[in-house]
Amino acid sequence: MQPIQSFFSQLNIPKNIVITAHQKPDGDAMGSSLGLLHFLTQLGHKVTYISPTNWADFLEWMPGAKEVVNYEKHKKEATALVNEADIIFCLDFNILHRVKYFEPVIRNAKAIKVLIDHHEFPEIAAFDYGISLTSKSSTCEMVYDFIVDSGHDHLINLDIATCLYTGVMTDTGSFRFPSTTASVHRMVARLKETGLQHSLIHDYMFDNFLENRLRFMGHAFLHRMEVLYQYNTVVMSIPKKDLIKYDIKTGDTEGLVNWLLTIQGIKLAAIVIDRDEERKWSFRSKGNFDVNIFARLHFEGGGHKNASGGRSSDTIEGTTAKFHEVIQQYEKELN
Repeated sequence: MQPIQSFFSQLNIPKNIVITAHQKPDGDAMGSSLGLLHFLTQLGHKVTYISPTNWADFLEWMPGAKEVVNYEKHKKEATALVNEADIIFCLDFNILHRVKYFEPVIRNAKAIKVLIDHHEFPEIAAFDYGISLTSKSSTCEMVYDFIVDSGHDHLINLDIATCLYTGVMTDTGSFRFPSTTASVHRMVARLKETGLQHSLIHDYMFDNFLENRLRFMGHAFLHRMEVLYQYNTVVMSIPKKDLIKYDIKTGDTEGLVNWLLTIQGIKLAAIVIDRDEERKWSFRSKGNFDVNIFARLHFEGGGHKNASGGRSSDTIEGTTAKFHEVIQQYEKELN
């Protein structure tokens, strides 16, 4: 994989470009992809963002979201776009299996593949150019750097600013995580110069849900949460019947795991949700407990030191029992 700086010269010639991010895109994946799309479009490129799956309704307000192609719904169209592409940007993921069933289409494409990501252990051989910096707060911050470093700071407009602010805001926990460096605040100051109304974005992202989500959360806290004080850990196990009862959609469980860390003394929070084809884990931690390593060792996942995900093909009961067994190995670390 060649350094991203070696790719800059190719920005000057209009190309067919596809942007993609990980399945079930969150604020950072959607924000970085749409922000990059608006930038590349200004340079004269023909650009399409293809998501491997659907996305949360609370992201629909973002500039350009209504034009995103859902691969699972439009496989023929999406495949044709990839086959016609000169360049494919891969954002907010660094291993091709993170695009789910879209993987073979991307892997077999003849287009130049460019990686921009901040997770550990990238699949370097899969990309022609790229940058992978775990020290960065978000992929949105990295797209901002990409625009500035390529000499196009003057093209940052309100649409780009809106998209990039959304991702950096969500991935830093509204700027409270340790990844919120001085460079993040300088970026936000630059984005504000475009006329960005940051309070509206917070409303769209955090105050834009239906009543059923709040009732679901109350049910989950009351009936599905276990506090394991011996290990300074909280685990929540959500069966499929709860999702059906409260009509939970994609994105409705976003951020739920973070609430578990608000309990005094808790260092590790874990949620497992019974999805159709697998059980999905989310892990969050405080301090030096590395949930990236924890997820990789025990739950086929990974991510960041204090925020990661995992999966299991076991039953909800089986994978939860495994968590209770595994956590005993970490009693000293968590105390």
